[in-house]
Amino acid sequence: MQLIPFLDIDIHDIDAHPGKGEPGHQHFDLRFLFRLRTTEVSVVLQEEEVGGIEWRPVDRVTSPALREKLLKLPLQVEPETANASALIYNDRGEYLLHLRDYFPGQIWEPGMWSLLGGGREPQDATLEHTVRRELAEEAGLDLADLSPFGTEYASHDDGTTVPIAIYAGRWNGDPRELHLTEGVMLAWFTPDDLHRLRIADTTNDLVRRHAASLPPMQSGPEPEEQHLASPHGTVPNIIGVHLYLKRPDGTVLLGLRHPDSAFAPSTWHVLAGHCEQENAIAYLIREAKEEAGLHIERQDAELVHVVHHIGKPSNPPRMGLFFRARTWSGEPVLREPDKCTQWKFWDPAALPDDLVPYTRLAITKIQNGELYSETGWPA
Repeated sequence: MQLIPFLDIDIHDIDAHPGKGEPGHQHFDLRFLFRLRTTEVSVVLQEEEVGGIEWRPVDRVTSPALREKLLKLPLQVEPETANASALIYNDRGEYLLHLRDYFPGQIWEPGMWSLLGGGREPQDATLEHTVRRELAEEAGLDLADLSPFGTEYASHDDGTTVPIAIYAGRWNGDPRELHLTEGVMLAWFTPDDLHRLRIADTTNDLVRRHAASLPPMQSGPEPEEQHLASPHGTVPNIIGVHLYLKRPDGTVLLGLRHPDSAFAPSTWHVLAGHCEQENAIAYLIREAKEEAGLHIERQDAELVHVVHHIGKPSNPPRMGLFFRARTWSGEPVLREPDKCTQWKFWDPAALPDDLVPYTRLAITKIQNGELYSETGWPA
């Protein structure tokens, strides 16, 4: 057992206890912190003073003041066994994960998604220095604000427990623009994506605990959870932005959606997405670059069709904007393999059977020179 130089004074009011002849008064609790070499300890409670005992991660300590003090304490372990990782998140509620190389027996957690970070080196004065150095070396990242969040107790291949100091920081950049020196790739994932990844249980739990600690995002319910107020009521319409990319030979670009996609899994679709807090053409240009490595100039984007469609009667209506790129640079590449597994140019006269229905309709209308169509609305 090791005594850590930490002292906290908790002051709270005690009600009067006439049976003991005690008036109301203030109680001062002096708190000391001990670091145990093992959790296999025998604890005998004074039942008249304590109602229970529980092991908790530091980030789940109930008292905000005590939690803040505990998180500021450095992880006291030997330099050769000390590790630190960065829990990086963005304003969309996504977390940055690192796909490690698949070298079994050579690296820890081969082929798994993990946090960026690594082991402490002699020149690192603190574990925050460790995580900042690792971010710079592995990805060229320099985050302005990093704050201690907790400790991940991961399991090494030999069964030993590895303590990893976790520092949380916010970043809203594009991971594909980083220079990655280790591993396969970096990508954003929401906590709801984690179940389909090869990821350690401790990392999974860490991400979910952090997400639960953040203020709720100001967003509406998922499409299937929304309901129209009335057949003639005013309701928001979701705006979808679509790329109609046609080569000189007349073939059109389609992508095969990932089997785990929430919308149209294992189905062909044009490059598309829901418009975010930016104008439609800006979104189209960004998505084309992020998803397929295509570069489109604003003046080359032309609106060629609008399809107003609806799925189930309870779903919100959607307005699909289809833009043609008069010219572009680059060949389609798989930049987001978790969303699209294949890009292919198709003859509009021989489109795949498993094509999103409203996309098939839009392509036909574009071929006919028609600007507007509807689908899915009740007769």
